[in-house]
Amino acid sequence: MFITGYDRKQGYPDPEADIAAFEQHGLGGDSTVVDLGAGTGQFAIPAAARFGRVTAVDVSPAMVAALCAKAEAATGGSALECVRGEFLSYVPAGHVDGVYTRNALHQLPDFWKVIALRRIADMLRPGGVLRLLDLVYDFGPGEADAVFAAWFAHAAKDPADGYTAADYAEHIKTEYSTFRWLLEPMLAATGFEVLDVSFKGRLYGAYTCVKSQRRC
Repeated sequence: MFITGYDRKQGYPDPEADIAAFEQHGLGGDSTVVDLGAGTGQFAIPAAARFGRVTAVDVSPAMVAALCAKAEAATGGSALECVRGEFLSYVPAGHVDGVYTRNALHQLPDFWKVIALRRIADMLRPGGVLRLLDLVYDFGPGEADAVFAAWFAHAAKDPADGYTAADYAEHIKTEYSTFRWLLEPMLAATGFEVLDVSFKGRLYGAYTCVKSQRRC
């Protein structure tokens, strides 16, 4: 039931901007890309048609099975590998050119976000690209009540149609979305230079980063 409703509640984001972000920084038909927290393959499956090899990694065995079946039907599976794993366990066979992750890093507390980002940096070749999309708070602590009230006001009324205000409240209480002014120093400390960042509704951040030579 969860997998059936996952795409409906997550929405159907167009992966083109994310694929283009990698292509703008030199990735192409010979490149290897890892999708961490791949879900049902909304990015990984179309990316497999543009890059040399895509590995879709997810912690849920049921999600990996569903993703593999969907990928086989869509692409024949030739350029897409499905793997069970997560930020703190997955290790690729060698350095990769790009890492993509959407709506997954917030599942880790800030200490473990830093460890996960360092592991991602270790996966990437020098100059490799990280495309990170997630719930990130682009406001100060004193603005939280007003921003969350506006967020809740635009939530779905019916859980069948999307995330409700109760879902958002549960996320805030039990998951680990962090402030922008905390996340960006984490990226810098783990070896990333932020090349581009945009925000939607002061709640959703999209980052394009490159692995640099400076890190703690």
